[in-house]
Formats: sequence, structure tokens, C-alpha cells
Amino acid sequence: MDLNKDYYRILGLPKNANLRQIKLAYRNLALKFHPDRAPDDLKEQAEILFKEISEAYEILSNRQKKAIYDLQYKNEINQQDKESSIVKRSDNDNF
Repeated sequence: MDLNKDYYRILGLPKNANLRQIKLAYRNLALKFHPDRAPDDLKEQAEILFKEISEAYEILSNRQKKAIYDLQYKNEINQQDKESSIVKRSDNDNF
């Protein structure tokens, strides 16, 4: 699980997507970007995309993994927001 990746964005889904939506998005993207369906000159790119799509599906389709990802991702975003607000406050401080 990689918190630097937004698995919902990879599958083109909102953060509140249900399992049915996750499966449908995965199926459509997997068919579209499957390396066996790609032209020879795009196979390498298709493999990379297909792996990312598959990884996103693996996490989001498993309730336990999804819950852990959602919690860790939310905590990561909150931490980034805190750090960003600290920087903004220090930028506004005049000495």
C-alpha cells in the first residue's frame, strides 16, 4: 500500500465509492489498458498503467485494506494540512 498514490483517482472514483463502483471502474480500466490489447509501441506504458490499476483495485476492493488505506490517507492529508498552515502562519509573521 502506497500512500503517495491516490487509488481512488487512479480508478477515477470519488472517495465514497462503493464496492460495485470500484469493481466496475476496475473492469473498464483493466480492459482498456490491458497490455495484451495495447499496440506494440505502447505495451510498456500499458503494463505500468495496468499494474497501478490492479494495485488500486486490490486495496479498494478488500474491506480491511480499504479501511486501513482510508484511515492512513486521511491522516496523511490532515498532517499535510497542518504543516501547510504552519508554513502559511510563519510566512505572515513579521519580525
